[in-house]
Amino acid sequence: MKRTFAFFFFFCAFVIGLLAQAPADRIIGTYMTEGGKAKVSIARTGNKYVGTIVWTQTPGKLDSKNPNAAERTKKIEGKHILQNFVYTDDNTWEKGTIYDPESGKSYSCKITRESDGTLKVRGFIGISLLGRTTEWKRL
Repeated sequence: MKRTFAFFFFFCAFVIGLLAQAPADRIIGTYMTEGGKAKVSIARTGNKYVGTIVWTQTPGKLDSKNPNAAERTKKIEGKHILQNFVYTDDNTWEKGTIYDPESGKSYSCKITRESDGTLKVRGFIGISLLGRTTEWKRL
């Protein structure tokens, strides 16, 4: 009887833990960036979310505008462009950064997930009002 109760208790705790994580993990997946220039795969690492370029319109393109000279000889594919996002609430991930390989600059970033799975990715300097938003479509 004790084993059955213990199993049931831990099973319920495990299921509740999974359900509590579900809203935060809704961002996990692969997305086409605005204009179809690249595909970005978003994954969870610990309690943070990161995004990696997995495909570009121009295969083999180098990260030539990177401010770090050692990175300029590396391909854009495989590059982490989203870093350290934390789920806050209401389908929003914040406190992360986004790297723009077209300019070589990094920005503070906020991501909001729409009900259809589309991401509104807002890069900004300082405060969110001073920035630009793009839409990424879930594949």
